[in-house]
Amino acid sequence: MHSLLEIIILGLVQGFTEFIPVSSSGHLVIAQTLFSGASDHLFIEFIDIGTTLALVVFFRKRIMGILQDIFVKKNFKLARNIIITAVPAGAVGYLLSDFINSSWFFGSLTVVAVTLVAVGTIMIFLEKLPKASAVKDGDSLSSVRAMVIGLVQVLALIPGVSRSGSTIIAGRLSGLTPKSAAEYSFLASLPIMFGVMLKLFVGSTEREYLATHMSAIVVSNAFAFIAGMIAVGFMMRYLSKHSLAIFGWYRIGLAAIVTVVVLVQ
Repeated sequence: MHSLLEIIILGLVQGFTEFIPVSSSGHLVIAQTLFSGASDHLFIEFIDIGTTLALVVFFRKRIMGILQDIFVKKNFKLARNIIITAVPAGAVGYLLSDFINSSWFFGSLTVVAVTLVAVGTIMIFLEKLPKASAVKDGDSLSSVRAMVIGLVQVLALIPGVSRSGSTIIAGRLSGLTPKSAAEYSFLASLPIMFGVMLKLFVGSTEREYLATHMSAIVVSNAFAFIAGMIAVGFMMRYLSKHSLAIFGWYRIGLAAIVTVVVLVQ
């Protein structure tokens, strides 16, 4: 298992990169490879608990508003859109979990390098791409646009793509502003994150792993929660005035470093 310093670093990496669209899975694969030479997908899944809690705490008022819309105002549109967006990635992730978590795929630095460049390039040119007619927020999305965002989110199962990055890009192309796209992206990720958490606590292999690595998981999640709160707040402020371009350039720069590491291994 990782040392205390590595556990803290992995928690911070998870927290910052889950919501900043540079790919948490890609960064964690890189970090774990540097630490131990291999990727531990179960540890990565477990430290997603901290970032899920950060998202719930940050958007607690928004979530309460959605629940009020459902049970008091009988307005199901935003909740419907969130479910529609979450279903494709949730279904594919469940059906292909063994393939996705295989070491040659999930732990591949080559895959990470390629996806960092591909998505980074789209981010750089995103504002110049044609977009659907403008919509105010996730409430205003049609079910078709919500499904398109959901289908794009499936790509985030590939390490290096970024769940937030893929859905913010799709949200922008669907007519949302950068800030509204980010908010919808984060809210739409909650059903999937809760689904992953449920899987972790009902699977026998996962429960055994948790019991064996409990202290490391708790510590790492604490740092992931703190970093996640900072990251999601930063993204909501940043995207109210800026585009994703800077993150695209970062991704390409990181991909260049990863490529060099792959070539010299």
